[in-house]
Amino acid sequence: MKNHQLKALVQVAESGSIRAAARVMNLCQSALTKSLRELEEEVGVELLLRSYKGIEFTDAGHILLTRARLALSLLDKAREEIALQQGGAGVRVSIAVTPLVGIRVLPQVLLEFERIHTAPRINLSEGFLTTLIPQLIDGRLDFAVALADSASLPFELAFEAIGPVASAVAGRRDHPLAGARTWAELSDAKWVLNLTAGSQGNNLLNWLNAQGIGEPRDTIRCDSPLLMLELMQRTDRLSIGPALLFSDPLIGQGIQRIDVQTLPRPMELGLITLRGIPLSRAARQLASMIVRHLRHSPPMA
Repeated sequence: MKNHQLKALVQVAESGSIRAAARVMNLCQSALTKSLRELEEEVGVELLLRSYKGIEFTDAGHILLTRARLALSLLDKAREEIALQQGGAGVRVSIAVTPLVGIRVLPQVLLEFERIHTAPRINLSEGFLTTLIPQLIDGRLDFAVALADSASLPFELAFEAIGPVASAVAGRRDHPLAGARTWAELSDAKWVLNLTAGSQGNNLLNWLNAQGIGEPRDTIRCDSPLLMLELMQRTDRLSIGPALLFSDPLIGQGIQRIDVQTLPRPMELGLITLRGIPLSRAARQLASMIVRHLRHSPPMA
């Protein structure tokens, strides 16, 4: 397999068609098609299905696409590290973190990182497992710091535990159910929950079912922490999340915890990386700083 063939495969996936990919790569369609056919001959299997609907990847095509993205990403990182070693400008790191990490340690970590690297290019995204897992596997993310059950992660990913994160039920200040202490008192409550894989909302539903309490009858699913907090602050909807997030004077403004007993056991926060693939020097430094600051900050549970 040649570099230009893998680039052609990835660009077709990102552009959605051979014509658009050829335009982005500044090639004629026939040259791009030839590269793809040569790649199919190399692996001995059809990678793309061409029809009036456009381009679709076969199962084998999806497998190779994931590995091609990772291979090209690793080569790009190697070039960047070599350029930096030769006096080139700037490092680039792509990471995903939970909002808790954002308010807990990220500002001071970035200040420390910027004292080592001048004008680093940092791509930062939310640490939701549904999006970070595929991005880690194909190399679009260097690492993530997120809540996860290590046993449920794909084999390709390694998990380094940092510490448990306690959850809390919360609602707006002076909520009618602010004095509730049992789940029975919350039986008619309205909720807004993040139910993505690995979230504390999803963990709550699993726990409620295991306890025989049953799921809330009125729940809005919300993947955005900002929208979730807005609904909590401006309506009577309750939610569950990291206790420290609700206690933050800025993020948790207008929010108060409801001390219902009992709660699901704390989830584990950890560093998630691609197994067997070393981080670049800059990514390794940034990951070490985040882990060190988190471990030296007050307990999260």
